[in-house]
Amino acid sequence: MKVIETKNAVGTVLCHDITKIVPNEFKGVAFKKGHIVREEDIPELLKLGKDHLYVWEKEEGTLHENEAAIRIKNHIAGEGLTFGEIKEGKIDFFAKEDGIVAINVDELLKANSIGEIIISTIHNNTPVKKGEKIAGTRVIPLVIDEKKIKKLEDSCAKNIVSIKKIKPKKVAVITTGNEVFYGRIQDKFGSVIKEKVSEYDCSIISHIFCPDVKEEIKKEIEKALSSEAELIICTGGMSVDPDDMTPASIKEVGGELVTYGSPVLPGAMLLVAYKDNKSILGLPGCVMYAKRTVFDLVLPRILADEKLAFEDIAKYGHGGLCLNCDICHFPHCSFGK
Repeated sequence: MKVIETKNAVGTVLCHDITKIVPNEFKGVAFKKGHIVREEDIPELLKLGKDHLYVWEKEEGTLHENEAAIRIKNHIAGEGLTFGEIKEGKIDFFAKEDGIVAINVDELLKANSIGEIIISTIHNNTPVKKGEKIAGTRVIPLVIDEKKIKKLEDSCAKNIVSIKKIKPKKVAVITTGNEVFYGRIQDKFGSVIKEKVSEYDCSIISHIFCPDVKEEIKKEIEKALSSEAELIICTGGMSVDPDDMTPASIKEVGGELVTYGSPVLPGAMLLVAYKDNKSILGLPGCVMYAKRTVFDLVLPRILADEKLAFEDIAKYGHGGLCLNCDICHFPHCSFGK
């Protein structure tokens, strides 16, 4: 610190809080530690009896908290973000558009392990709306050794935090099952799927019904693959019963099977496959009646053009148990995190 005359303090950084007291009206901090003194602050500081101020004396190799936070932000921020005004060395990150949060978790840990630097985020793969806060960063002290910021820049990957844009897709739905095809029961899947995909502005361009006949199911899947549909959703026939033909039909049309099964409850019988750059999902029966399921976890990632691997699905085991809360706060809850 150094002491300077207040009238010469413009552009300097306060090293302590300055209190303002108005009897019976106000008592509190008028200027916070770390505040950069502006021309218009001088009269107010003088009114508070501050003819001299303790300010930060810049030294080679040290950074003010605001300078440091800006450098952290510039290094870790990827696409799809906007930023709040810097305040006391803190910068908030917001979603620039609807999308899904993408956090490089390993690099985030590395950055937070440097010391005196913090980066806080919401959970990876959380779907968010435009304007939602997703992260924040700051340094702990008022001034920080520049070597720590350089270590972040040199040893940690860039773009640790970003938003993957959701891209609405055209959807084809294929419902299998003799009981629905022959009109013995009413289809319950269609309205649920429509509601789910509508959350992301997707459109259902076809919805057909098939009996439990493998060749018929394969024919309809192939039709959907040759249509404008970008996402094919198959419902019904997803269990291991002998007359459930949907998984075998998807495999026999040449689909690249990622998984048949997921460590998610509800949603264990999920199937994920790809063919001709199109995604194919086989949905378990729980999607019909459960409020949130594995479908809610994988759908936004597929709409963000992420090609899911088996490991992506396997990772859902940690957090993959939905507690079916009376008041659902998804996606801001533990499910799928």
